[in-house]
Amino acid sequence: MKPLHVLCLVGMIVVLICCAGCTSTTPPAATPTPTIEPVMTTIATPVPTATPYPGALTLGQEAPFGTGGKNGTASVYKLDIRSNYSWTSPSFNSVSEQKLTGSALGTQQGYNTDEPTTGNTFLFVYVKLIDTGAESIVAPSPGQFVVNYNGNDYTYRSLAGSDVTIGSIRGTQYDYLIGKGGVSGYIQPGDSNAVDGFLIYEVPSSIDPTKATMVITLDSQHQSAWQLG
Repeated sequence: MKPLHVLCLVGMIVVLICCAGCTSTTPPAATPTPTIEPVMTTIATPVPTATPYPGALTLGQEAPFGTGGKNGTASVYKLDIRSNYSWTSPSFNSVSEQKLTGSALGTQQGYNTDEPTTGNTFLFVYVKLIDTGAESIVAPSPGQFVVNYNGNDYTYRSLAGSDVTIGSIRGTQYDYLIGKGGVSGYIQPGDSNAVDGFLIYEVPSSIDPTKATMVITLDSQHQSAWQLG
């Protein structure tokens, strides 16, 4: 065989080998698919508003108090909500008498009208305390009766005097039942000597009685609460 033919044959063999390498049937490495993590959405569970006094009694229920044989019961049994109230008093019924205590009120036919501050209303709460023992017991002062609503405490507001009469309201304010000014007083034994009266509070006009409580510190060892609605 001639040398030229040999060189051509060798060249063709080399070309075929190179082409075989370029047309390899080995598949290319697969590109990894990115992993998509699921998005977790957390939904907050509503938490009910805590009741300040979860063991509060219902209206009319009695709470015992007292020690050493001097015992009694207390109850909160009624409430009334009013946007204002009218009152009269024999000792405070003329413009001249009113001026002696400050500025004159608007007297109409012997009645004066009390208005709450803007956004508020009046809450009348009725309480009853009975001495169930054989001896007289110390009556809680009206300052120990507190209305709690929406995290706030409200103290009572007193009337002008013990002879004040409020229109369409029966009874006497509690503080004047236990002594002048309600600073101190005693309850005598027996149902007939029960102290039964009301206390007035100025509270937000949006008050929901079902979420309000009357809390009474009855003595150094007893405190009770009543749900007002």
